[in-house]
Formats: sequence, C-alpha cells, structure tokens
Amino acid sequence: MSSRPRAAWPLVAVFTAGYLAAYLLPTIVGRLSVYLGLSTAQAGLVGSALLLSSASAGFFLAGRVEAYGPCRPARVGLILCAVGYGCAALAGTVPLVVAGAVVGGFGSGTATAVAAAGIAAQSDPHRTSSLGLLSVSATAGALYLTVPHLGGGHRLPFASIALVALLVWPAASRLGGPGAAGPAAPSAGRLPHRRSGMVLAGGMLVWSMAQNALWGVSSRIGVDQVGLSEVTIGAVFAAALGAGLLGVMGAGVLGSKLGRAVPIGVGTAVIAGSIVLSSSAGSLGSFATGEILWNTVYPVVLSYLIGLAASLDVRGRWAVLAGSASSVGVACGPVLGSVLSEEAGFPGMGLVLGAATLLVALPVTAVALHVGGRPLVPGSVRRRGGAPAALLAVTTGAVPGAVPKVGAPEQAVAEISIPALRRRRLGRNAFRTAGPAGGGQSNAYASTSDR
Repeated sequence: MSSRPRAAWPLVAVFTAGYLAAYLLPTIVGRLSVYLGLSTAQAGLVGSALLLSSASAGFFLAGRVEAYGPCRPARVGLILCAVGYGCAALAGTVPLVVAGAVVGGFGSGTATAVAAAGIAAQSDPHRTSSLGLLSVSATAGALYLTVPHLGGGHRLPFASIALVALLVWPAASRLGGPGAAGPAAPSAGRLPHRRSGMVLAGGMLVWSMAQNALWGVSSRIGVDQVGLSEVTIGAVFAAALGAGLLGVMGAGVLGSKLGRAVPIGVGTAVIAGSIVLSSSAGSLGSFATGEILWNTVYPVVLSYLIGLAASLDVRGRWAVLAGSASSVGVACGPVLGSVLSEEAGFPGMGLVLGAATLLVALPVTAVALHVGGRPLVPGSVRRRGGAPAALLAVTTGAVPGAVPKVGAPEQAVAEISIPALRRRRLGRNAFRTAGPAGGGQSNAYASTSDR
C-alpha cells in the first residue's frame, strides 16, 4: 500500500462486504437446512466450503495486493461476491447453490485480503479495524432483524450479501491503483517477524475455531438444554449482537491506551469463562448472560488481534495470512462443536473449548508483548538491547517535546539505507586522502572522524 495512507472509509466498506458472509453464516446454514432439505451436517459443510474458499483467496493474495494494486482485486472480489451469491440466491438445486457459495466465498476472501492489507498501511490500524467490525456488526444486526420477517427461503441471505457487494463496489475505485504500491516495493521479500507471525496465525486459527464451535451449537443449547423457544433465542441473539456493537465502540474509544497485550489476554480469559457459562447454562438468565458477555468481548479482542497482525508488516501480508487462518478456524468450528457436543455433551464441550481458549491466549499475548504491544512508561522503552530511552532522555536534559509521553503508543523505527551511507563515507574519505601534500594530518582527521 502507499506510504501515505488513504481515507479509511473505502477500506471499511470493502471490509464490511468481505466479512458479512461469515457473520450471516448461522442464518445461511439454517435456511439451507430448512428450505433445501439438507441435514444439519450437510448444510454446515456448505458453510464450511464457503469459508474455506474465502480463506484460500486470502492465502493466494498474501503479499500480492501491492503488485496488483488494491483497486483491481477489490473490484474483482466484489464482482465475484455479487455473481456467486446472486447465483446461489437464484438457484434452486443444491449443486448450483454450493457452486455459487464457493465462488462468492472466494470473492469475500479477496475483498477481505485487500481491506486487511490497506488497514495495515493506516497510521492507526486498530482504529480502522474497529470501524470495520462496527460496520459489519451493524449491517449483520440489521439483516438479522429484517430477514426473518421477509421470508424468501434460502435466497434472501445470499441476495443480501450480493446487494451489499454491489453497493460497496464504487468505493473500490477510491483505494488507488498499482502505483500506490511504489514506495513500499523495496521492502518486498522476506516476511518480518516470521516466528511471531506464525504463532499469531496459528493462535487465531485455534481461537476462531473455539468461538465458532460454540456459535454453531448455541441455538441447540438454548432449545435442547435450556428449553427455550426459537423466539426467545432470537431475542437473546439480538441482544448479544447489540452488546457486540457496544463492545466494538468501546474498543475504538480505548484504542492503544493499554497496549494490545492487556485487552487480548484479559479479554480472551473472559471469553473462556463465557463459553463455559453459556454451554453449561440451565436457565434463561445464565444462557443469556453467557451469550451476551461473550458477544460483547469477542469483537473487542478480534479488533486487537487484527491490529496486532497489521502491525507485524506494514505491507499487510501478516494481516492477510492471519485473517485467512482465522477463516479456516471459522470454517472448522461448527464441525468441531457438533462432534464435541455429541461425544461429551454441551457442558463437556464448553470445558474443552474454554481450556483451549485459555491455552491459546498465552502465546498470542506473548506475541503482543514481544512486538511492542505495551504502552510507553518511564524506563521501559527499549530498542533491541538499547538503554531505556524515556528514562535516558529525562536524565540527560533532552530537548522538550523529544520525550514520549507516558502511556503513548510506541513509534515505528525508520529504516536507513546502509549502502548509501557507506558510499557517502567512502567519498568523504577519498576527498580527505587526496588533500594537500604531506596529507598525514588529513588522513589522521579522516580516521578519527570515521570512528
């Protein structure tokens, strides 16, 4: 992406169109089962195929967005969304619906990859990712409130995603062309923070799998274990989505005041407790508390994870790869939830998922600490073995304004071209060596100044 970040709203729009299918997956799977005669497992496989296609697009485009320019792949992705989901909406046979869902899923993954790369190039990736999650949560919430009253069988959810893609398509032209990647081109090559990025991508895969394992069977918990009606469960889910909007807004207000490690670590621990509470619920109160608390904290932690992945590489490659790994986890989650609930029951499933969530919180939080997820405090600012910069500046009488404020986010380190400095130094040495006759003094000066 460009070294000069563009406006955030086109990225937010493209992010919304790309993420919407995953947010609407429960209603897509439910309607495929009811209106096309598929079993729950078969309908879940269709949803998994959609998300796996989305993840494959992300893996393919990782590191290639700059080469193509953000505008072109965003347009292609949105067109694939409109065509694929539109065909799935119009089709009446299962093979055509599956084919349309897979094509649309690839388009969703393409749009999400472009948005992730653009978010990484923003001056505040967390703020932009929070706006994107807020937008997609609000859009999905509005659809969840309106789609059940409109009927339409399996067609309406697919048609809604296709319509959103068409509405967002004009925004893709505001993302810029291939020339926007020019300044960042020299950084092409090896991924930075490879170990941290791999740990984060693997952690997000497991984290997303655990979240969607619960999400895939939440309605069954409400009906089979708690004994609630579908109307009551729908009201609980609507309240949970509303709480999710509040959580995203809270994350945007909090920003980087606490760094990334604290929200990710503490938030994931709260999510683990919410999973156990919701899966073992025996009454409406405990079920609603678990679902609402979980949906409140989940998007908050997700926004910080997206921001953390974006901070690993300004070109957005880790943001795309980690997002694709998360999509794989989302795709496999419902299958995992069904298997665990059948083998161990809902409470046993909750204990397994909660324990897995707590375990994955440790390495992910460690990555946030390692790559600078902490706020600046006196004596804690270090540059790979350097002295504490803030404390050193204070004790040596630095110029006012040069010392970072306590609690300020850590600033990026500017790269300096070493070969250029060497050429300049060699030129100065040659000039000094070719000084006046009896140039021993010049040579001595040159050797002293070069140390």
